[in-house]
Amino acid sequence: MTVKSDLQKAIASSESSRGTYSLMAESTEDPQAKQMYNIMKADMDRHLQYLNDRLNYITQNNTLNQQ
Repeated sequence: MTVKSDLQKAIASSESSRGTYSLMAESTEDPQAKQMYNIMKADMDRHLQYLNDRLNYITQNNTLNQQ
């Protein structure tokens, strides 16, 4: 397994988690739970930003990807 495919899998998993947290925040009427789910979603947004930036860097700078 390559680093690129590992990153792609991590991104897909993170996007799924972000969506789940978003749905959970919308589904609850408990304000504290809603806030926590929104915080967790924001954390996933930051994780996704880093993962996507890393994937872009690897794609642009790895000579094996430039064939």
